[in-house]
Amino acid sequence: MEKVVIASDHAGHELKEDIKEYLKDLGVEVIDLGVDSEDKSVDYPDYGSPVAERVSKGEIAKGILVCGTGIGMSILANKYDNVRAALVSDVYTARMAKEHNDANILVIGGRIVGKGLAREITKTWLETRFEGGRHQRRLDKIHEVEKKKQ
Repeated sequence: MEKVVIASDHAGHELKEDIKEYLKDLGVEVIDLGVDSEDKSVDYPDYGSPVAERVSKGEIAKGILVCGTGIGMSILANKYDNVRAALVSDVYTARMAKEHNDANILVIGGRIVGKGLAREITKTWLETRFEGGRHQRRLDKIHEVEKKKQ
């Protein structure tokens, strides 16, 4: 069974909960790292970091992050080695994020994308396969940049 680790801040909570239920309907095992409500403002790095860390270490292959716009979570997640987080707001970029960039974290803006579209984005991202070839060469170059910063 495929596993996905997911988290949000308060602004992304409602959409995260909907995506989580949708993933379960698709037969995906979901590991929810919070936030548990939208009642209190929280800092997105506190919830995005555990997801990015697990993907970075290879503990889980795929993650989904949701915050208000998705911008903060995507900036945060891409600070981690081996993470290719893609901020996506339409089906085409969801497909390209996986097909060309092998994005292993999907980021969606909870205040930007509606539930129906978020479900389509999620399904497209999960079902699309990485093309490899010239795209792998480009990912290898990104990995070289990661190694230089250490």
